[in-house]
Amino acid sequence: MSVMNSKMEELFIFLDKGASLLEEHESFTYLEGLSEMGENLFQGEVVQTVTPEVKDRLYDLMRPLDVSEFSKEDIRKAFQLTVLKGMKGATQPNHSMTPDAVCLFLSYLVNKVMAKAKGGYSVLDLAAGSGNLLTALLNQSENPAKGFGFEVDETLLKLAFVSSNLQEIELELFHKDSIEPLTFPEVDLVVTDLPIGYYPHDEIAKEYKVKADEGHSFSHHLMIEKGINSVKDGGFLFYIVPNFLFESEQAPKLHAYLKEHAMIHGLLQLPKTMFTSDNHGKSILMLQKKGEGVSQAKQALLAELPSFSNKTALTDMMTRINKWFELELNL
Repeated sequence: MSVMNSKMEELFIFLDKGASLLEEHESFTYLEGLSEMGENLFQGEVVQTVTPEVKDRLYDLMRPLDVSEFSKEDIRKAFQLTVLKGMKGATQPNHSMTPDAVCLFLSYLVNKVMAKAKGGYSVLDLAAGSGNLLTALLNQSENPAKGFGFEVDETLLKLAFVSSNLQEIELELFHKDSIEPLTFPEVDLVVTDLPIGYYPHDEIAKEYKVKADEGHSFSHHLMIEKGINSVKDGGFLFYIVPNFLFESEQAPKLHAYLKEHAMIHGLLQLPKTMFTSDNHGKSILMLQKKGEGVSQAKQALLAELPSFSNKTALTDMMTRINKWFELELNL
């Protein structure tokens, strides 16, 4: 990574060097070290019990930094880059991060559907990870917004907690599997990059309408249902889903459930160039929970998004999407 004279780069170097130091000399993984360095920056002191030599080296790294000089997006992006570096060596296959371009595109869609929420709104992420998607949405929101996030992985949750503290974002995080039974107030909006795979706890899954008839249910199906149960009537839901969502053996049950409880307003296929193979391709599924005054768009928004680096094609696509929102949803 080239050294640029930017606050984001400065913070990336601090987080990276500090996390590497804790990994090398203390009993932390790189990702754990990242959250510890974020905590040090937030507290303004080294809070870990480490050797005097490591403590001195950490203070040397911290001394030139003034957290008030960093913008929220500088902090989010510096964490994003270091987390991505740490995930390359992570042992869990579920450790992945929503690409920045997708976060920003989702922010644009969220701002379209929440444009009238001048008094503010609540947004829930059912699989928050390190908080990158959720904090991106909150930073880019054109109206006041409060975030809620569930994450089962303790290391990722702590990263989300430290990063949101440094960004001074209003965010409540829960160390819990969101598919388990929850008592939680309904939110205005759900946005989740769905973890793909089978859910191991059949006893919990059996309470869901989209559960598999035999064997394990898909966790991404269960989360779609949980989101619909968690959002207010008429609330929107944006899910990042695998392109094969409606082609699996469990798909008919999901489709029947969605038909009964939600409006499928759109499916936007993410650029193929973002994925190593067609099998890994993903799309943004846009739903609206049924409720009073909610009607199905006459024409669903179906499109294959151009490469996010192709500015002209992307501008054309956004013009088309803006027109669709105006004609179909009066937004």
